[in-house]
Amino acid sequence: MSSPEPPIAYIARTHAWYGALGYPPYRYAAYEETPFAPLGRSLADARVALLTTAAPYRPELGDQGPGAAYNAAAKFYDVWSGDVNVAHDLRVSHVAVDQAHLSDDQNCWFPLPALQRAAAAGRIGGVAARFHGVPTNRSQRHTLEVDAPQVLARVREDGADAAVLVANCPVCHQSMTLVARTLEAAGVATVVVGAARDVVEHVGAPRFLFSDMPLGNAAGLPRDAGSQDLVIEMALALLASATAPRTTVQTPLTWPVAGWKRDYMNLDVLTPEEIARRRAENEANRAVAAGLRG
Repeated sequence: MSSPEPPIAYIARTHAWYGALGYPPYRYAAYEETPFAPLGRSLADARVALLTTAAPYRPELGDQGPGAAYNAAAKFYDVWSGDVNVAHDLRVSHVAVDQAHLSDDQNCWFPLPALQRAAAAGRIGGVAARFHGVPTNRSQRHTLEVDAPQVLARVREDGADAAVLVANCPVCHQSMTLVARTLEAAGVATVVVGAARDVVEHVGAPRFLFSDMPLGNAAGLPRDAGSQDLVIEMALALLASATAPRTTVQTPLTWPVAGWKRDYMNLDVLTPEEIARRRAENEANRAVAAGLRG
């Protein structure tokens, strides 16, 4: 029997891809020490907040669905919050997400229904009244000095005891891990749910639930409530059971389509003309982003 295929090394893969397009390697955050806050009460009494890097769908901004090219216009740069009792349409059109293998089921990246089912079953005391959108800023300083403190303030306003942070693109995993570190340092227990294991462990998450699935699908399989409930159950169990920082647990889920790891940012399929086209697209998106940031 062959051994399981190892997880994608996203840091190396993205460095090689953008290096071929002519960009220097991005330096991910890394820390020797990791804050850790034990869950201060039983899960059955705990109020849990949900954090996401997915963006609200805005039809006037063009295609933002599965299979769409990266849409810089749909990116958000400020922390935002939503009512958990209102229906939301959130999309993942992030840079470096594997759109070819992204589900059309938002429960794969926004597991609010599964978290609400856990609350209804008495597994947790309740879901915080708001969920919070975390920007994917390549600037680690901005994430640490602006975004993370704002998220902490809102989580405290909502009286949350713990938070589940669901990441999508590679830099999303860094942003969510930095926010988790800020929350933990302030006494809020966290668990990052994601698919880029090397990024999260490089930065240093207090708790990490890893699904070896395509980026954007870490919260479960499409249209499979059982797998989505499993992810939330494992995330909640990790909140309660971890006794030290940098605790990683892997879900048993596997993606049903073979070859997705081979497909992700595969330089072997790019001709010189395609590389030039990709660079031009990236430069255009960078210009859009610069305009949005003002």
